[in-house]
Amino acid sequence: MLIHPKAHFRPYSHACGGWGSAQSVMKILWREQAFAKGVAALVKQNKPSGFACVSCAWAKPGKPHALEFCENGAKATAWELTSLKTDPVFFEGHTVSELRSWSDYDLEQHGRLTHPLRYDPESDRYVETTWDQAFTEIGALLKPMVPTSVVFYASGRASLETSFMYQLFARAYGTNNLPDSSNMCHESTSVGLQESIGVPVGTVTLEDFDQTDCLFFFGQNVGSNSPRMLHQLQDVRKRNVPIITFNPLRERGLERFVNPQSPIEMLTPESTTISTQYHQISIGGDTAAVIGIAKALLEMDNEQRKNNGEPYLDGKFIQEHTEGSESFFAFVRACHWQRIERRSGLSRGALEAAAKVYSKSKRVMFIYGMGLTQHRHGVENVQMLVNLLLMRGNFGKPGAGICPVRGHSNVQGQRTVGITEDPDKVPIELIEKQFGFKVPREKGLCTVDACEGVLTGQVRGFIGLGGNFLRAIPDTLRMEPAWQTLHLNVQIATKLNRTHLVPAKNQWLLPCLGRIEIDRQNGLEQTHSTEDSTGCVHGWRGSAEPVGSNVRAETNIVAGLALATLSSTKIDWRAWSEDYSKIRSAIASTYPEIFHNMENRMIEPGGFHRPIAVAERKWKTKSGKAQFVMPKTLNEDDDVLTEELSREVLQLMTIRSNDQFNTTIYGYDDRFRGIHGTRDIIFMHCNDIVRLGFSVGQRVLLTTAIEPEVIRQVGPFEIVAYDIPEGCVAGYYPECNPLVPLWHHAERSKVPAAKSVPIRISSA
Repeated sequence: MLIHPKAHFRPYSHACGGWGSAQSVMKILWREQAFAKGVAALVKQNKPSGFACVSCAWAKPGKPHALEFCENGAKATAWELTSLKTDPVFFEGHTVSELRSWSDYDLEQHGRLTHPLRYDPESDRYVETTWDQAFTEIGALLKPMVPTSVVFYASGRASLETSFMYQLFARAYGTNNLPDSSNMCHESTSVGLQESIGVPVGTVTLEDFDQTDCLFFFGQNVGSNSPRMLHQLQDVRKRNVPIITFNPLRERGLERFVNPQSPIEMLTPESTTISTQYHQISIGGDTAAVIGIAKALLEMDNEQRKNNGEPYLDGKFIQEHTEGSESFFAFVRACHWQRIERRSGLSRGALEAAAKVYSKSKRVMFIYGMGLTQHRHGVENVQMLVNLLLMRGNFGKPGAGICPVRGHSNVQGQRTVGITEDPDKVPIELIEKQFGFKVPREKGLCTVDACEGVLTGQVRGFIGLGGNFLRAIPDTLRMEPAWQTLHLNVQIATKLNRTHLVPAKNQWLLPCLGRIEIDRQNGLEQTHSTEDSTGCVHGWRGSAEPVGSNVRAETNIVAGLALATLSSTKIDWRAWSEDYSKIRSAIASTYPEIFHNMENRMIEPGGFHRPIAVAERKWKTKSGKAQFVMPKTLNEDDDVLTEELSREVLQLMTIRSNDQFNTTIYGYDDRFRGIHGTRDIIFMHCNDIVRLGFSVGQRVLLTTAIEPEVIRQVGPFEIVAYDIPEGCVAGYYPECNPLVPLWHHAERSKVPAAKSVPIRISSA
């Protein structure tokens, strides 16, 4: 990839938000030729009478701000409402082979897909087809295939209604192969929290931010990935609540914030300081840091008891509600400070400072992102946070608990309604009774398993409900050639992306409505629903006219595929796709504890929360109590034997820019990190640059430093000197995905360990 001729690095000195965000929003609305309809839509974004942001899953308040959107949310809206179109005429002039040379940005920037398309291998082009013909031909191919050889992937953007239909389609077809984007980010959360406290999701709500007296942040870049949360963080700081951050990079959103919706803040040089302590932890040092805080807390508690002071541990809570505390405390006491400091990259004093604030706080929330989950021991990372919260009883009381920040807008919700490869996580008997088919009992393929199945030939068919699968997954350069051996590939999408350009033997591209567009079925506007990061379910309605008459709703597409493929069930697919209230009725009867009276509750201001037993200090674990979990090691990525690698090997973490959401690239700037005009960057500590014989601005190649028999290399990338711990480097996702081995994933959750990949750097 070439460095853009205008590429340069200029440190950003301003706060997050402010005029920089406002200008960025105006720029993309103009570029997408969506200024008028974009502005009209933004007024309704994340409002009870409007639509949910198609970007992140951060909570939507019942009493929203006048403008309840952030910079990246506005970019996502403009991106979807663009006036630019990729129609059949476009494909007449471009072969698929030619389009593979286009950048991710250029492919999606060309505009919305407008017609159903079939890949023609003779001309190497997509050609227009009809919906009926597409459904008939796809169904004819699916019928004779072995169901377990077909993968039904979901990206996280689909509504609860579509997701529920989709998983029923897959299971009625005969497979539990239902991987989704959660497999690549927060499956470590789902596994870890379920084992530790009996729920697979976070335990806090927006209201808890008003009552907390301390926040801890781990591995989450709020400024780029969930900027609307900055409103809650700013309110917290105005109450003088401390925020303690652990992150390898100093991210501007966790340092300073100017609210773009406040005229006073926009017209003065003042900004809100977000983090009161900012600890730049070494990549993979989170468990060691948490153990250090726990060790300091135990030591301070001992001193308190000796001096007849109030204990820092909540002994009553620990005794009544937990198991395993004695073993965990013994492990912590046995860990030497020197080992903790070496592995975390932080001093004993820094960890004691964090522990001191924690010990004085009564209601504490831990917030974290993929910086914790995307490690070999990502599940244990999550459980170490739980351990620390349990030590002071920070569950089941207002202002306290754990808050995983989910990425895609409905990735948590689709899991709630059955998008999972594990049949034990769905009500099998109830589904069979209601819908008249036998649910397969064999566990299906998660994302990593599906990739391995493509490589071995086990997977022969793939249906993608949104997303850019081949760019999102690890080991990209190995996966792309194998992808072309698929017998069937069906992609449901709004825009053209890289995955669509690696053709299988039989391939279709089916354009769907965007969430912002009005969804009319039989002349009636439909509502749909999503679940946000805090487990809150909301009803939504599109506000913009569809991009074209040949684009169909996702529910309609799923129904069409099911009708063309399945022999018989009790499901009236057509009726469901024409009236979404019928789908919601089925959801409510399948998951009554969560979705009872869903039709009315979802349209209430603020929606409704799924029940979280932990809020009442009820633990749906095997023992009926919360579990202290013993860590296996302080090394979060011990499969690569970090300590045995030479000092020439650096630990790479993949990151997003301020100008992207997941694999969608909005532009080539990363304003907060001072990058302009390129994404081909490797961020390095200045000492590492010098000691390894490189220079700032030099173009280099990055090569994975393990499994030498398989060459994994990207570049040339430009070296940028940056404030990052020594021995650590950072590069953009998905450009660095080819460096991540498929087998380098979290134990038990199989989340790719993209936050710690050993690499070597060489001159280009």
